[in-house]
Amino acid sequence: MSDQQRPETAGGQQPPPEVLDRVAAAAARDAGGIDAALLDDFLDAVWRAVAAGRRLPASRVRGYRRVGEDAAAGGVALRALLDLYLSAAWRLWRQLPVVQAAAEDPQAVVTAGEVLLRATDDAVASLTEGYQLARRQLVRREESDRREFVDDLLAGTADVTGLLRRAQRFALDLSGPHAVLVVRAAEPFAEGTPAVTTVERRLQGSAADADALVATKDGALVVVFAAPDRDAVAEVSSRVREALGRPDGGRWRAGVGRRGSGPGAVVSSYDEARRALDLGVRLRLEDPVADASDLLVFEVLLRDRAAARDLVESVLAPLRDVRGGAEPYLATIETYFDTGGNATETARRLHLSVRAVTYRLARVRRLTGVDATRAQDRFGLQAAVLAARALGWSTEPPG
Repeated sequence: MSDQQRPETAGGQQPPPEVLDRVAAAAARDAGGIDAALLDDFLDAVWRAVAAGRRLPASRVRGYRRVGEDAAAGGVALRALLDLYLSAAWRLWRQLPVVQAAAEDPQAVVTAGEVLLRATDDAVASLTEGYQLARRQLVRREESDRREFVDDLLAGTADVTGLLRRAQRFALDLSGPHAVLVVRAAEPFAEGTPAVTTVERRLQGSAADADALVATKDGALVVVFAAPDRDAVAEVSSRVREALGRPDGGRWRAGVGRRGSGPGAVVSSYDEARRALDLGVRLRLEDPVADASDLLVFEVLLRDRAAARDLVESVLAPLRDVRGGAEPYLATIETYFDTGGNATETARRLHLSVRAVTYRLARVRRLTGVDATRAQDRFGLQAAVLAARALGWSTEPPG
């Protein structure tokens, strides 16, 4: 005889609705006030299973997996969901007829306890399975949506109105000034890795974290952040340094673009950040974070790359033919200008003798016809050296 055909008896197969409602409401309060409807038919099913002295039917147990899926989709915490069911089980126990008549049949209470515990165990296992499967699907979907948003945001090809609306989902308010910081490292960055997670945590509580978005793209770490002023840019740069540690041996380098408002400004800042990062490598900047705002002179020089290359070749080409190449001479000229034309300080920084420095400067004058010690020659020579660094000229093969 099926469950539907079995007649209800005075033994307690028919659960009083008011009792089940009272137990459900109390269990919901125990679980932090979540919806008691998430219990589905659990209380009724357990009551009947205890009365019949057997396990919950497999079809009912499978049904709780759906409840777990719905709870995950609704944002209910798994801990709260399980608390709801466990609280419901122990609260129902004292209401069961067999328990209330325990003195008449003690062995029946033992059997009832076994049935209730097993029913609860089966239901909780099914709930958890459904919940975890649903959460994995939700996470994959969210990751996919986030990846698509990041790609659209940085490419600048998406509908602006739609992009602004989607940005709100990721806590970004693109109406205000934002900037972008890009980091590359020897080990490519990937979503969910410890380095990315550490950066996200470091940015929490920073001056510009109100809507910071940390993502990866093409193996680089990308941070889109609110940048109301230069202090905010400096704060985020500092937090990223702390998260990534010392860049010993060029382990990582970063570039940060200039501030701007709107999705278009994010794209511009992203492009500037990548160019600044590349320039930082070519210029061998001591600071691992290259700021596009500090490198505008190079942007000007490289705006017409053909003209910049002509400048470099016309001034510095003879240095390529010397033994050891142009690099030692470029380094000497750079340091000489950095020290305000102080040969002694130049020698100290380059770990050379003063005589070696003056020899190199003299040789530059003989080979190029440009005298680094003369004020009227300095601008052209310095511009040529800066352009050479920006183009990576000294590392190019001759020809």
